[in-house]
Amino acid sequence: MTISHLIDLANDSGGTLYLMIVLLTVALTVIIERSRYLSNMLEGGEQLIRLLKTQPRKGDARLAEFTLKNPKLPHLTLISLAHDIRPVARLDRESMDSTLEEAVMHEVPKLDRSLWLLDTIITLAPLLGLFGTILGMFNAFSVLGEGQSAATEITSGIAEALLATASGLVVAMIGLIFFNGLNSRVRMVVHQLETLKVMILNQSDHTVQGNLQSL
Repeated sequence: MTISHLIDLANDSGGTLYLMIVLLTVALTVIIERSRYLSNMLEGGEQLIRLLKTQPRKGDARLAEFTLKNPKLPHLTLISLAHDIRPVARLDRESMDSTLEEAVMHEVPKLDRSLWLLDTIITLAPLLGLFGTILGMFNAFSVLGEGQSAATEITSGIAEALLATASGLVVAMIGLIFFNGLNSRVRMVVHQLETLKVMILNQSDHTVQGNLQSL
């Protein structure tokens, strides 16, 4: 199968195969960008939680160093918010929980950004492939009445037209596999944020209890 033959197939599909290339390029771009971003968020979140577990009180210097190395980590928003709240007002656990939960909800859209593109491609690619196959079949059946070779040309044309549907399914399957994987990573990062929120609340409770016992 030569390049010129592939170009002819793309033209016979009404240009849908060109659109498949565009959709695949966009899907791969989103997959690579989100995979790297979420992997960094997961790794950074694990390091931060481990740091707070091992040195909850004496880790300020290491926490400051960690913050400089990971300035875009969403988990640090909760840490910063907790440090800003404590000197200003003594909130009860429920009020502080609500404040931290609001911060978590503000961070979630940053995690699943661009995933809607992948979701759209998963739905759109098979439909475009089917549309290209229908156009290809119109071209295949246009040879009727041209003599004995018509049946052979129709069979060959239908087989080539089905390439558009196959391409759409391949793009959709690639997108679906990675879409589910990326969604799983988003849930894991959100779980880290929720875990960090509970750790902050528990440490705040211990601080209040220590202050009461010292009175």
